Parts: sequence; structure tokens; C-alpha cells
Amino acid sequence: MTRNKYRKQFYLIVIGIVLHAGFVSAQSLFPFLGGQRAGTSAATFLKIGVGAKATAMGGAFVALANDASAMYWNPAGVAQVPQNELMVTHINWPADIKYEYLGYVQHLPYIGSVGVSCSFLHTDDMAVTTEYLPHGTGEYFSYSDLMVGLTWSLNMTNRFSFGITGKYVREDIAELNMQNWMIDLGTYYWTGFKSLRFAVSLVNFGPDLKPGGHYQKKTKEGKYIQEDYEAFSPPTVFRIGSAMEFFDNETHSLTGSIQMSHPVDNAENVVIGVAYGFLKKVELRSGYKINYDEERFTFGAGMKVPLASTSLKIDYCYGEFGRLQSTHQFSIGFNF
Repeated sequence: MTRNKYRKQFYLIVIGIVLHAGFVSAQSLFPFLGGQRAGTSAATFLKIGVGAKATAMGGAFVALANDASAMYWNPAGVAQVPQNELMVTHINWPADIKYEYLGYVQHLPYIGSVGVSCSFLHTDDMAVTTEYLPHGTGEYFSYSDLMVGLTWSLNMTNRFSFGITGKYVREDIAELNMQNWMIDLGTYYWTGFKSLRFAVSLVNFGPDLKPGGHYQKKTKEGKYIQEDYEAFSPPTVFRIGSAMEFFDNETHSLTGSIQMSHPVDNAENVVIGVAYGFLKKVELRSGYKINYDEERFTFGAGMKVPLASTSLKIDYCYGEFGRLQSTHQFSIGFNF
């Protein structure tokens, strides 16, 4: 009885921490409804969804989070991944931007589940231009972003799991760089009604980011003074969602998911996703995003191929970006 008492107290503390963090985050968001917050955060590459399965469902994945991309959507989902899994993802983003993601999940007896993730955004070298040389000075600069994260997740009961991620984030543009540490928190709860589950996550929570060094600013008097660069908040997002299989048998399955997000640097939005599976080998997916400026419709497909003692998963996602270039995402996963 005493052990169960302390266990319940621990669950309540964990839930309280997550809800409090979410409340504090949401409290700062609600008074500023609308897109006027756009462009007010740094490290915005962290908002690019990873995992072709997740993004094909529009990103309505916080309450699914059952593959190695769970470390991006909801760290509590790492405990929901059926087997150890390695995932590699490549994204063709607008403006010739490339984005790579690597995620690995390992289940450990008595400890829980751990995950390691790394994402890297990069572009080709770009020409340096000035007011007097708009076609280039002959010099070039590079731009890149990096994230490395470590996740721990635990099934505290057969219905409730909790997860936390600590991650290092760095942005580099020419000679300037900024870096910091952030955390993600997540919970995952099976209701007991069929396969209905609810999940909550708070991601990219941490201190402001600011480039190191100084720059020269010209005053009204024509003098130059040295100024520090301005600091910007990380792209914190509070997500809440639910998912359920409407039917699931050996031949057919249909999964639906809905998610609401409160980003710190943009308007609140809702995403709806659906996935149809056939023979547990092939799956078709689609998603629709509400209250997004450009992103609207996504779709994709995936297949699972048994390979001796392991299995191979291949997934693809197409994203429709309206006036911008469409996006393509490819993921390969190994389960063992």
C-alpha cells in the first residue's frame, strides 16, 4: 500500500509539472492571438516536422508518436515504440534547403526507454552581397542549424507514460552563431475506451538565444557605436491531441488523430490526420492543417518489409505549400 501511495504521488507530481509548464506557456500565448507573433523566435528549424509518417498525417502525431520520430513530437511516445528502432529522414524544404534527421530508440529493462536524436539543416553556400555589389562580392557564406537530443521515457503504468528530452541547439550563419540548451516534456495516456489515447507535450522550452559578439551601429550624429545583438525566444510549442483506431484487424485498419498547438511565435492551429492500413504492410496517410498561412494539405504512404530478424519501413510525405515550393520527405526505419 505504501509503495502504491508513493507511486500515485509521483504520478501526480509529474502530471502537475507538465500541466503547470503548459499553463505557463499557454498563458503567455492566449492574450496575443493571431499571426502577429510570426518572426519573433530563433532556431525556427525546430518547427520543421520530422518523420514522413507523422508529417503525412499533417503532424497530428503527439497522440500517436509510435516510431523514432516521437522524440520530436512527444518524448513520452518513445516508450510506445514497439521495438528498438533506427530512423533516417531526409527533407527537401523550400528555397533549396535540406534537412536531415536521425533518431534511435532503445528499450532497457528496469530503466525505461531511451532515445538519441540529431537533426541538421543546411544550404549550399550563398554569395555575399552589399549595397554597392548586389550581384556578389566574390565571397560566399554558409548557413546551418544543428540539434542533438537525449530522451528518456517510462511506462509508469500500463496506461500512462512520461518522457523528457534534453537537447543542445546551435545556429550558424557566416561568422555568427548562437547556441543553448532546451528541454521537451510529454505525457501519453491510454483511456481504456477502445484504443483512444490523449497526449500532451511542451517542446523547445528554454532560455532566449542571442548571437555572440557585437556589431557597429550608426547614430543620428554619424558616429558608430558598438551594440550587442538582440536575444530571441526559442520556438516553444504546447501540443495537445488524441488518436484512436476506428477499426483494426488483420486486413484493414483506420486511424484518426486530431491535435491543437499553441506556438509561442505564431497563431494557434489545429491539425487533423488519418491513416488507412492494409494487411499491416501498406499504409496510406493524409492530413489537413487549419489556420496555417501556407501549409494546408499533406499526404503520403508507407510500407513495411520483413527482413530476416528485422523489418524495414519506407515512408514518403508530400506537403502542399501554396505559393511556396512543395516539400518532399523520405524516411527509412529499421525495427529489431
